[in-house]
Amino acid sequence: MQVKIDDIQKSRERLKGIIKETAVDKSFSASQLLGSEVYFKMENEQLTGSFKIRGALSKISSLSKEERNRGVVASSAGNHAQGVAYSAKLMGVSSKIVMPETAPLIKIDATRGYGADVVLYGSIYDDAYEKAKMIEAEEQRIFVHPYEDEQIIAGQGTIGLELFEKLPDLDSVVVPVGGGGLISGIAIAMKSLKPSLKIYGVQSYLAPNMKRLFHDQSLEVSLESPVKSTIADGIAVKRASQVMYDTFLKKWVDDLVTVNDEEIAEAIFFLIERAKAVVEGSGAASLAAAMAGKISLGKKSCFILSGGNIDLNLIGKIIDLGLIRKGRLTEISVIVADLPGVLSQMTALIAQEKANILQVHHDRVERDLQLREARIDFLIETTSHEHISRVRAALQTIKGVRLIP
Repeated sequence: MQVKIDDIQKSRERLKGIIKETAVDKSFSASQLLGSEVYFKMENEQLTGSFKIRGALSKISSLSKEERNRGVVASSAGNHAQGVAYSAKLMGVSSKIVMPETAPLIKIDATRGYGADVVLYGSIYDDAYEKAKMIEAEEQRIFVHPYEDEQIIAGQGTIGLELFEKLPDLDSVVVPVGGGGLISGIAIAMKSLKPSLKIYGVQSYLAPNMKRLFHDQSLEVSLESPVKSTIADGIAVKRASQVMYDTFLKKWVDDLVTVNDEEIAEAIFFLIERAKAVVEGSGAASLAAAMAGKISLGKKSCFILSGGNIDLNLIGKIIDLGLIRKGRLTEISVIVADLPGVLSQMTALIAQEKANILQVHHDRVERDLQLREARIDFLIETTSHEHISRVRAALQTIKGVRLIP
């Protein structure tokens, strides 16, 4: 495989007027937090909710009439699936997409909604990939690989051209890495124009094989390991691509780091609260690495927010955990004398401390309670950990109240 900046420029011409040229937004809050002038490339706002449509449309639009008549097949945990399905629909091409049975429902439904024939198979991406290759052979469809394809890489690289036009003086760009197609395309486009630019990749700690290969290329490295469940499902690839590493990442990428789910969740929370941006786990991995202090950014940096297809239930959990971590949401449990007026005393004190009660659960029959005792659990909205301490101290002034640690 070989991809040059000319290929990326040609791909951009084919995509012009169809895909969005997504915004490049400066983030004052992230700049203050990270000590760099920070920008976000908002691919979470792209058609289908991720950058993947760029590569998919680049590939499908390059097919001959005979190839289009055969239809396409792809395998994906979600975002590539939607990109291929939507692109195929635009080009009038039949598409069949194999997705793992564990793929997020939002991504399965969206892929079907774009007109694809969805086949659910296996528990991880690699299972879906094997099934898709079988369909390719059986039905003579054109296989649209998520990253090992020159047209796919060229399509993803159009992000780099857009970004360089807006910010030619960047010192660093941080990119999520699964198979490596996105970072390869961006790096080729931008470092061809500015070789001194630093390109950093970020993988999930639970699927780190490209990072292992990048740092241990002189050793015997296992390219494959079990993929555990992660909120960064879009970059959870079981097997690192030796082809992508040898051809592109070794030459164009400056470093690869990993982040864990807790670090990613913190980045998602920050983006929702401060940037007003809904970003999925894989898309937020780039920012997570910088927030965790794993990358040296330079004076001016940009983070690729590669997708926004996140399950709403997961958002709710991340918000709750983020509020708890910041001391803005807490549960306080007490054992009290089961007497009239005790609950009203406690709620009055909580109100005096300017805390907001969201839920109250009153239990008189718990096994460890005495006959004249009750357990009360409060879910309270607060402003800080210090505020929580004040509320707890106030409750302890009521006679007969015993806080549960």
